[in-house]
Amino acid sequence: MAKAPSASIEEAAVVSLAQRLVRFASPQTERMEAEPAVQNFIGDCVVPLLAERGLHGRRDRMGNLLIEVGPQQADRSLMLMTYAMTHPASAMRDPYGGEILDLPEGRAIRGRGISEQKGALAAAIAAVDQISQSKSLRGRLVFVLSSAGETGRHDAAATVLDTLGYTPEFGIVALGTNNLVALGNKGRVDIEVIIHGKATHSSTPWSGVNAIDGARLVLDRLAELPVGDDAHPALGKATLTATAVESFPKATHTIQNEVRLTFDRRLLPRQDPETAFAQISHAVELIDGPWRVEVKRGAYMYPCEISRDGPLFAAIARSRAGAGLSPPETLYSHSALDAGFLAARGCESAMWGPGRMEQFHSDEECLLVSELVAGARDYARLLQSYLC
Repeated sequence: MAKAPSASIEEAAVVSLAQRLVRFASPQTERMEAEPAVQNFIGDCVVPLLAERGLHGRRDRMGNLLIEVGPQQADRSLMLMTYAMTHPASAMRDPYGGEILDLPEGRAIRGRGISEQKGALAAAIAAVDQISQSKSLRGRLVFVLSSAGETGRHDAAATVLDTLGYTPEFGIVALGTNNLVALGNKGRVDIEVIIHGKATHSSTPWSGVNAIDGARLVLDRLAELPVGDDAHPALGKATLTATAVESFPKATHTIQNEVRLTFDRRLLPRQDPETAFAQISHAVELIDGPWRVEVKRGAYMYPCEISRDGPLFAAIARSRAGAGLSPPETLYSHSALDAGFLAARGCESAMWGPGRMEQFHSDEECLLVSELVAGARDYARLLQSYLC
């Protein structure tokens, strides 16, 4: 009798794999996806690691790694999207050591990105390695290692789909979600408002136009702006939050001639970033005064929502039922990643993977070995059940 899909996911092998990934630093910098450390992590760490397992793929123009396994003309397909970029080391001691801790809950791996991106990446690689050896693969598996992870935009995911030339039926965004399936998440659009005035010496303020005064009016106006009366039963209401203020020129005793305000507009499922941007732009244009005001749309990410009764969650539930397990628990997230973009392109998707969300970006980021192994086995069961 063939072994159950999860039987060949060995704890020691997955732990070693996760440590190897953590020990190769790939932090976010101002260069974003083009950061050499991120690109080197993909090319010098993960590509050889996969080649050891007989898995070979291609790199697209943004450095994303794509590996396709299974028949080209399959009637079903699934994308497993993982991430290379992590939060910077910050104040974390020995962030790339990958040490094993003995915690009251059990053994854990410590290191930057282990709970957010790299634990799920290790679990995904273990599952893909297993399924690639199957002689009965009838569906198409697409494994993606994205050069993003902390960028807050869909550029890398868009490049992946453009390179593939088709959109897989299902998508799993491999990210730490406490091994819960994210049925939905908010989206986000970044908006910059620039208030222009006229600089002069602060001893004669009447000779200039103080951009700070205009910024105060903008903040007051947007604080009163309704962002929608509808509330999602799990995600609550949409939000608009000022996240940065900067003024110029950087000089003493000078009336400021420019203020830059940055806003984070969170989007509920089915809210469109363009509509949200247009609403804010219109509200700011109504401000009367001597200032000139610009509004610029920055990076955005689509919201996402799938049904517990829909085909993706049903496929996940069936894969666990085959091992005598109940369907996974679920969550809704206020943060955003690529599931919404994939869904907008016709790929029903959900975030799902090992790693506790409360550990993200912390100075003691770690992942329980038991949760890592459980995540790898969940991925393996889904790939086996759906594609074989």
